[in-house]
Amino acid sequence: MKNLRNKNIKGLKVLVRCDLNVPIRNGKVLDDFRIKKLIPTIDYLRNQGAKIILITHLGEPKGRDLSFSVRPVAKRLWELVQGRLKFVNDTIGKRVEKEIDEMKEGDIIVLENLRFYKEEEQNDDDFSRSLARLGDIFVQDAFGACHRNHSSIVGITKYIDSFPGLLLEEEIRVLSDALVSPDRPLVSIVGGFKVSSKIKVIKSLLDKSDYLLLGGRVANSLLISKGLYVKDLLSSEEEELMEVAKEINLTDPNLQLPIDGVMGLINFDEDYSRIGGIGSIRKEEDVYDIGPETIEKYKNILSTAKTIIWNGPLGYFEKEKFSKGTEEIAKMIGQINREVFSIVGGGETVEAIQKLGIENQFDHISTGGGAMLDFIAGKELPGIKALEYEN
Repeated sequence: MKNLRNKNIKGLKVLVRCDLNVPIRNGKVLDDFRIKKLIPTIDYLRNQGAKIILITHLGEPKGRDLSFSVRPVAKRLWELVQGRLKFVNDTIGKRVEKEIDEMKEGDIIVLENLRFYKEEEQNDDDFSRSLARLGDIFVQDAFGACHRNHSSIVGITKYIDSFPGLLLEEEIRVLSDALVSPDRPLVSIVGGFKVSSKIKVIKSLLDKSDYLLLGGRVANSLLISKGLYVKDLLSSEEEELMEVAKEINLTDPNLQLPIDGVMGLINFDEDYSRIGGIGSIRKEEDVYDIGPETIEKYKNILSTAKTIIWNGPLGYFEKEKFSKGTEEIAKMIGQINREVFSIVGGGETVEAIQKLGIENQFDHISTGGGAMLDFIAGKELPGIKALEYEN
């Protein structure tokens, strides 16, 4: 890949693909973690005299739905950068091009949600060319979206000189070092509820890790496939898992599954919960957190680690009665921070450690969720591969 620092960008229009897909409620940003992570790249571009055009997606709108507008993100960014910043309520077209043509060095423009155009997710060539016309060079700094084969991730690089941003460089360096030559033992933790995006990387992670600890819906699905508890009705993801699980050696001693859990009712009665062994689960129940015996087992393994990679909470941590597993493991990693190199990623996991106020106790907080998992599993990320194109 090319190095942005080797390019004279003074006076150039620099189109930056960001990942500013952040939670918003009532027009206000609830979590500005990803916005703050972009600041070093913005500062570098401003100091070099560039004209900065930022593009991002936000959520999954169906057409031009202003409840998914990037405007609140632009407002929060304006508060952080303390500079000349303007929001333009479209993404391509003559009006956008006119606003860009009038920019001065150091100016920042934030464009509207890329996904207001269906062509973005279709990786449409015409849309890719329209985006490329907005800048003199392109900077890819959206690691969290680099596993997507979209116009602003892949297609655009065919039509404009393209570089990785500072954040993307950092993500690649840190994650590569942790996987190529980690201090061992390497302990990986995978949890969360997005089974389909995680289950397929478990086999690869198991090959790379000294221990792989599982929690959340991912662990539940594997326990079901192993016959340790029965559900009358499986989700489509769980049905898909039945095939994937055949490729995973569930008896591998390095693969650690919960031995007990905090149970709740399938219909999620707020007043009901109990702790019990995995084999004691009743048909009307499901597991919403790892139990105390599992927490202690996982802590013992983590106490031996030299490198820890964590993606996905270990239970339904948003509810207090199901939050202990995630919180206890997070605190444990924070306490042994001086002795290990710790990496955490995924929006829910980051939210959990921020809620505890211990984010500074982790060595690297990745902006990627699915992208981070794919990267550490050794999958080729389209957005990174695309930066190898010669223009």
